[in-house]
Amino acid sequence: MEKQNGQMNAPHPGTNLPPGHLPVYPSAAFQGPPEHTGYPGPQAGYSIPPAGYSGAGPVGFPVQHQPVYNPPGGPAGVPCMPAPPPPLDCPPGLEYLSQIDQILIHQQIELLEVLTGFETNNRYEIKNSFGQRIYFAAEDTDFCTRNCCGASRPFTMRILDNMGQEVITLERPLKCDSCCFPCCLQEIAIYAPPGVPIGYVIQIWHPCLPRFTIQNERREDVLKIIAPCLLCSCCADVDFEIKSLDEENVVGKISKQWTGFMREAFTDADNFGIQFPLDLDVKMKAVMLGACFLIDFMFF
Repeated sequence: MEKQNGQMNAPHPGTNLPPGHLPVYPSAAFQGPPEHTGYPGPQAGYSIPPAGYSGAGPVGFPVQHQPVYNPPGGPAGVPCMPAPPPPLDCPPGLEYLSQIDQILIHQQIELLEVLTGFETNNRYEIKNSFGQRIYFAAEDTDFCTRNCCGASRPFTMRILDNMGQEVITLERPLKCDSCCFPCCLQEIAIYAPPGVPIGYVIQIWHPCLPRFTIQNERREDVLKIIAPCLLCSCCADVDFEIKSLDEENVVGKISKQWTGFMREAFTDADNFGIQFPLDLDVKMKAVMLGACFLIDFMFF
C-alpha cells in the first residue's frame, strides 16, 4: 500500500490498475436522472385552460382556480362554472345541471326602465351556489308586446351557456291571466336543445292558491308546485314548494328572495333560488328553471 497526499490508496482486487486509479465500468456511464414511473399521465377530460384563465376566483368563493371568460351579452369579470363531463342521455348544455342541487337567478337592473318606466327585455344571470355563472338568460320580445301586455305578455326566453350557445328555449304563449277563466290558464314550454321539447309547466285552476303541474316531454304529470296564500312578504322570502303528485313529499322549492326595500320598491329586478335533489333528472331541473321564470312574470 502506498500513501499519496496523506491518503491511503489500495489496489482494487481483480484489476491490474496501479494504485490510485479507479476503474471505469461501462454500466456506470451517466444516463440522466431516473424516470419517475409513479406519476400518472393526464386523466380523461383533461384540457388546457382557455385564454383568460385567472388562476383564482374572487374573494369569498370557496371554489378556486376556475377559468374566467365572458360570454356574449354577459357582464364581465364574473367567474364561470367549468363544464363537467356530460352524463348519458343528457341534452347538450344541460350537463352543468347534473352537478348542482341549487340554482340562483339574479335579474339585472335595467337603468333605462327605471328612468323612463318603459318595459325592457328582462335579462338574468343564472349561477350555482358558489356564485359561478352557469347560464345567461335574455328575453326576446318586441316593444309593443312588452308595454301593451305587461306581465301577461307572451315571451321567448333564450338561455345561453358560457360560450354564448343557446342551450334552452322557453316559450310562453299568450293566455288570459285571470282566475275567472279556468279554460285559459298560464303555461310555459321548455326546449333543450332549441326545438326539442323536454317538459311543460301548466297552471292548475284554484280559487285561492296558485298551483302548477310539472310535466315531462310526453305531457305526463311528474311534480306539483304549490304557492303560499300570501305572495308578498316584507323582509322575507316567498317559497313555492315543489311536491310529489300526491302532495305528501316536498321535493324542492322555488324561492323569491327578498332583496331589500330600495330595490323592491323602485325596480322590478328580482332574485330567485331553486332547490332540488342532486340526482334529479337534468331535464326536470331545466323545467323547474322554466317554472321559475313563469312565476316571476305572473306574480312579481
